[in-house]
Amino acid sequence: MSADAHLRGLERLYARAPVNGVFRSGLTIPERGRAEIRFEVTPDMFHAAGAGHGTIYFKMLDDAAFYAANSMVVDCFLLTTQFNLFLTRPVKAEPLTAIGQWVSGARRVLIAESRLVDSAGEEVARGQGTFMRSRIRLADLPGYSE
Repeated sequence: MSADAHLRGLERLYARAPVNGVFRSGLTIPERGRAEIRFEVTPDMFHAAGAGHGTIYFKMLDDAAFYAANSMVVDCFLLTTQFNLFLTRPVKAEPLTAIGQWVSGARRVLIAESRLVDSAGEEVARGQGTFMRSRIRLADLPGYSE
C-alpha cells in the first residue's frame, strides 16, 4: 500500500467512526506525521457556565495527535495509552481546528502532540499523548482498504 493510500485509509476510518456522528468533525492528513481536524462548537456542547465542555477539547486533541501518530504506522491501529491536556481558555460557539504532530517513536510506543486553535489562529488548548501498537490490523478494519 502506498503512503498516500495509507493516509486516505485513515481518513476513511475517522469518517466512519460512530462517535463522529455525535462530534461532527472532519479529518485531513496532509502528510505523514501530521493531522488536522476541523470542528464547529455549538451551544448544545456548552457546560452549565456557557462555554464548551472539556470533552470537546479532549476529543479533538486526542484524535489529532492519534492520527498524526498512526500515520507513521502502516500495519496496525494504535491505542491511546496516556494523554495530557492543557486548557488555555474557554471556547464559545465557533469553529476550531486541532493540529496533531508526531514527535517520536515508531516501533512500539509513539508520542504525538496537538494544538487546538480558534478561527483567528489563537491557541485554546494543547495536548500530548502516548500511543501504543495494538493487535488490530488496519487492513481488517472496514473502510481502510477501500
